Amino acid sequence: MIGHKLLLFVLFSLEITMTKTNQPFTPDWVSSPGDTIADVLEERDWTQAELAERLGYSIKHISLLINGKAPINEETALKLERVLGSTAAFWLRYEAQYRAALARKEEENRLKEWTSWLDNLPVKELMNQGVIPNCRLIAKNKPGVVKSLLHFFGVASPDEWRSCYAGMEVSFRRTRKEQSDVGAISAWLRLGEIEAEKLDCPKYSKPKFEKAVREIRTLTLLSPEEFEPKIQHLCREAGVVLVLVQSIKRAHVSGVARWLNPHKALIQLSLYGKTNDRFWFNFFHEAAHILLHNKENIFLDEWDNGESLESEQEQEANQWARKFLIPPEYERELTQLQSKNDVINFAERISIHPAIVVGRLQHDHLIDPSWMNSFKVSLYFQGEEVE
Repeated sequence: MIGHKLLLFVLFSLEITMTKTNQPFTPDWVSSPGDTIADVLEERDWTQAELAERLGYSIKHISLLINGKAPINEETALKLERVLGSTAAFWLRYEAQYRAALARKEEENRLKEWTSWLDNLPVKELMNQGVIPNCRLIAKNKPGVVKSLLHFFGVASPDEWRSCYAGMEVSFRRTRKEQSDVGAISAWLRLGEIEAEKLDCPKYSKPKFEKAVREIRTLTLLSPEEFEPKIQHLCREAGVVLVLVQSIKRAHVSGVARWLNPHKALIQLSLYGKTNDRFWFNFFHEAAHILLHNKENIFLDEWDNGESLESEQEQEANQWARKFLIPPEYERELTQLQSKNDVINFAERISIHPAIVVGRLQHDHLIDPSWMNSFKVSLYFQGEEVE
């Protein structure tokens, strides 16, 4: 068996070599520094009482030190250097490695205990979108998936997720009963937060945002490649961040309006429906929430396609968007549109994309939903497969 004098010499030499070659000294220790101290005592035929006397500590403290219950601090490391050898840096690094190993072990156990949390989240959807690493969702992989999701949400444990995200449910204002999957909704909201965190903007200004919204209406005539950077810039200059985040099925959300803090608003759209008429109505609907409604609420919206909860705030946002896109003085003329040429001429006169006119005609049951869809422009995320 190798003597600990020799062992300490080897370790000390290894430390010097690592330092000279600028390589980190990170051995994978499986035992505590106390184990090495106990072995040295055995080799030197010292008792714990003798070591306590040489170090100037109580016997109880030495016992705690050897059993790994008392950490090695800077003072102890210097004393060990003088009494047992090697360097203070060596003992401190040994201690740090040991504590890190204990923490990793405890972390592994906690992650295993938290795997049931995965049942609350759209794990496969997030894997498919490349948000977290893709893997088979089997028992041995689940702790790693939990760790990835904690990092994604920026929380220390599922308890903090429940506090930060599931707790947000009290602020949700839904347009559909199906918007009940808090895990899916929170994942989609978090994706928007991450994108918004990358963007700086001045404090929110209602007058500036009202002006920006009026200018944004003129952008409906442009292609997606042209209008996307312009609409984002105009919003950001007014203190509103606009982000596009691919939808998550179980969230049933096409858009959200919320406040990230008292001075920064967020409009998040999913391209649900994938046509420009829906995109523009969704945008102006969310803009209405920012302009008209309480900062404490989170407005979860979906294109009207079934039973709606129709809260007063949703009705206000719908009416605001309808009137802003097609002013009330044109509504009677809207009911008289019969052909594609009528739609084109009407859209030109009010300076708006004809797809928005068609969408309104279809929504108000003035034409069949299958008519004039050739005016609509499909929207897709970069890299998304086109069906």
